[in-house]
Amino acid sequence: MASTIQALPTEVVYLITAGEVIDSLASVVRELVENSLDAGATRIVVSLWPQQWRIRVADNGCGMNLDDLQQAATAHSTSKIRSSADLWKINSLGFRGEALHSLTNLADLEILSRSVGGKLGWRVLYGYGGEVLEVEVTAIAPGTVVTVSNLFGNCSSRRQGLPPIAQQMKAVQATIHQIALCHPRVSWQIWQNDRQWFTISPAATTGQLLPQILPQVRQGDLQEVKLEVPNPVNSEDRIQNSELRTQNSEDRIQNSSVPTLHSAIHLVVGLPDRCHRHRPDWVRVAINGRMIKSTELEQTILSGFHKTLPRDRYPICFLHLAISPDQINWNRNPAKTEIYLNAITYWQEQILQGINQALRISAANLKETVHTTRVSKLLKAAEAKGGYNFNSKNPNGDEKIPDSSLSTPNFLKAVAQVSNTYIVAEHPGGMWLVEQHIAHERVLYEQLCDNWQLISVEPPIILYQLSPAQVSQLQRIGLDIEPFGEQLWAVRNLPAMLQQREDSAQAILELSLGGDLQTAQVAVACRSAIRNGTPMNLQEMQTLLDNWQRTRNPRTCPHGRPIYLSLEESALARFFRRNWVIGKSHGI
Repeated sequence: MASTIQALPTEVVYLITAGEVIDSLASVVRELVENSLDAGATRIVVSLWPQQWRIRVADNGCGMNLDDLQQAATAHSTSKIRSSADLWKINSLGFRGEALHSLTNLADLEILSRSVGGKLGWRVLYGYGGEVLEVEVTAIAPGTVVTVSNLFGNCSSRRQGLPPIAQQMKAVQATIHQIALCHPRVSWQIWQNDRQWFTISPAATTGQLLPQILPQVRQGDLQEVKLEVPNPVNSEDRIQNSELRTQNSEDRIQNSSVPTLHSAIHLVVGLPDRCHRHRPDWVRVAINGRMIKSTELEQTILSGFHKTLPRDRYPICFLHLAISPDQINWNRNPAKTEIYLNAITYWQEQILQGINQALRISAANLKETVHTTRVSKLLKAAEAKGGYNFNSKNPNGDEKIPDSSLSTPNFLKAVAQVSNTYIVAEHPGGMWLVEQHIAHERVLYEQLCDNWQLISVEPPIILYQLSPAQVSQLQRIGLDIEPFGEQLWAVRNLPAMLQQREDSAQAILELSLGGDLQTAQVAVACRSAIRNGTPMNLQEMQTLLDNWQRTRNPRTCPHGRPIYLSLEESALARFFRRNWVIGKSHGI
């Protein structure tokens, strides 16, 4: 097999962002693990001896032949790019060819490798600057084992300037967790001082993997969404597309072979009525298999969860963008965590749409909505007394698929009202209790966000003894207010939703107490929503349920409170110790 690792041309080296690649134990692990992933590894074993400053990474990737091994540690040698044009179509995690060379300047480096299909494995020991010191045949399965020993041994001041070992090991663990989230199908074994430290089992999706990293989160608390979106179209492409549309049918047939490039958005979100964080420490962004830092995209995620979480709570969200390489400039930072992303406004819009889709109520995320409540404790107590074989069939004996209709709107049927506060609703998989005030509040809030309208009122509403700060606040949200006498102010317009309310003056006073426009919209929605204790007939309840199901974020009210309680038919069957088929059995 011919050598695939080659030294980059000088003109390409000059274009590559230079900088410190190896600065800690975690950075060594990151660089070596990324090489393993680029080699197609599905199983990676990381062994650390931190007190000895020694790291070993073994993988089952494609391996290297002897020619590649002899070239691997020389400066700017890589198999991943060949020319300057390749810097704009990077599909690998590494591309600079700096990591192994840097390691030979900072530590002792040994690589054992055998290529897939190769008859022999080789062991190569490197000296300073990537010089090959020893080469010998060795017994090894296809794959690669890289051992870095005596890291920073030739520069003791570097070791002294690093954080304590315990802190560095936390950084190693965080690095592996981040990489594992981006590559969920890879199996991980991590050893420390010859003892197994932790493992990560492969999973089909990131959402299935995440509970291994965040044990307090259950898979039922998460919603996973994958969307295919077209790449943003620049002005030149739009001109070309408009020209294509004016061509005759024969020209369009000839151009039909031109592919339409698409990207993908993969979101894993913690459902706001089930889990959230005290800090914004679990808003993570990855692009094309690598975790990155992007303040713009992180703020987009936070805004997507705005008014769905309780005050001072933050979402759990992992965003992975699979984007055409020509949309990204990875060559910004040596650690490749800071990038330039073309058309970032376009991606922000797509991310918000993805979050809205993830937060909708659907068949996939109805389960396990009851937890940490008295109801769940009752159900668990009943379940512990025995197993019951509830068979969800309809009276005709056909298999019932209750979840099939839940992804479509208006699957709830109003049944009754409890305490003039809760709507009892039936759905194909069980029963819900919906709190009428906050469900209506969610409906009104989204209507206000979509159509915030101020209308004139005559005569004006007169307010008494407003502070300058209150007057300024009302002006800030667009109200027309002016002095009307000593300690009197006249308000000549107000939000349309408050026009018919008898307590509109009290509502405006509430708006004057502070906050931005969104806070004002929440206050108006809360003030205007149907009060608890208000009787409703079945048609009124059904209309409210229909409107609520069509909202973008039906799980919580704008204050972050959960709107509904779900009791699945299977849970009710276990609680009542029912093991017969509904409609057929009459015994106990």
